[in-house]
Amino acid sequence: MAQKWIYRLDELRSEHNDLVGKKCANLGEMVHMGMRVPPGFAISVDGYERFMSETGAGDEIRKYVEEAGESLRKVEKQVEAGRVIRNIIESKDMPEAMKAELYGFYDELCETVGKPDVAVATRSSGAVSMPGQMETYLNVKGKREVVRKVIRVWSSAFTTRAIAFRLEKGMDMAKAPIGVAVLKMVSARCAGVTLTVQPTTGDLSKVVVEGNWGLGESVVSGEITPDSFVIDKETKEVVSSTISQKLRMVVFRKDGIAMVSVPKELQGKPCLEEKELQEIVRIALKVESYFDMPQDMEWVIDDDMSFPENLFWVQTRPAKFSKKKEDDSEYLAELMTRIFKM
Repeated sequence: MAQKWIYRLDELRSEHNDLVGKKCANLGEMVHMGMRVPPGFAISVDGYERFMSETGAGDEIRKYVEEAGESLRKVEKQVEAGRVIRNIIESKDMPEAMKAELYGFYDELCETVGKPDVAVATRSSGAVSMPGQMETYLNVKGKREVVRKVIRVWSSAFTTRAIAFRLEKGMDMAKAPIGVAVLKMVSARCAGVTLTVQPTTGDLSKVVVEGNWGLGESVVSGEITPDSFVIDKETKEVVSSTISQKLRMVVFRKDGIAMVSVPKELQGKPCLEEKELQEIVRIALKVESYFDMPQDMEWVIDDDMSFPENLFWVQTRPAKFSKKKEDDSEYLAELMTRIFKM
């Protein structure tokens, strides 16, 4: 009997990091904590290994890497290797038995949310943290397209930047097993990040919340400055806020996503209501207490639902706050870029 390689999120806990990668393991833990997480499932690293073995892609990659040898230390060879290896992976069709299993989980997800061909996000989930090295695909619809995007997430383990990262860290060049999170897309009115510590000062008495209209990917381009709120943990009062003139945002299209102009009436308006901000802070502090350490978290407000059911969480992990930046906005812009590229 073939080894299990797809898991429902409620089957996972944080200790399953090596099985499904950090992102998927944390999503499972969040489900067990009672947090609102978009429905979905996780593809384990065994799925990657099985695909590579049954299609022969793994052998082809090993042969290429062995023949390339030390030349892979040259940047131009890394660029070529990324192109060649990704072509090897993406040229393979998923074996029929694997495809049937993945179809089954996608059909179950569609049935759960009551929508055929439900739009999903396919996000990489590495057992070893490689921020921003691999790719995410959003607004993916239909079982055949989900299969195609899962294969492309696997191949993104061999982007030029990922190859350079593994060489620098002394990791195996021919083998890069990663998990994949497949989550229902949230109809995002706005999205952002929350840190239960001020990143530049290490002040543990404050929570920092930043967000923008639409999907979080707008921050990646650097074209927008998000709204920013600093809240006192004890009193829950907003001690400072900056409502930015937000001109651009990322939204759904029929297929994929697009960067569009923010409607004029929304450009200078806070992307969060006060009750939503307070709910974000309340849950963030609960999660910080659960893990007994400051957290950085990713949230989305669903435009199709009412408060408080409209608040979804798609990531939590230990916050990094020792690195000194010139100001919070610089750190958070970098953080959002890193998160939404994962």
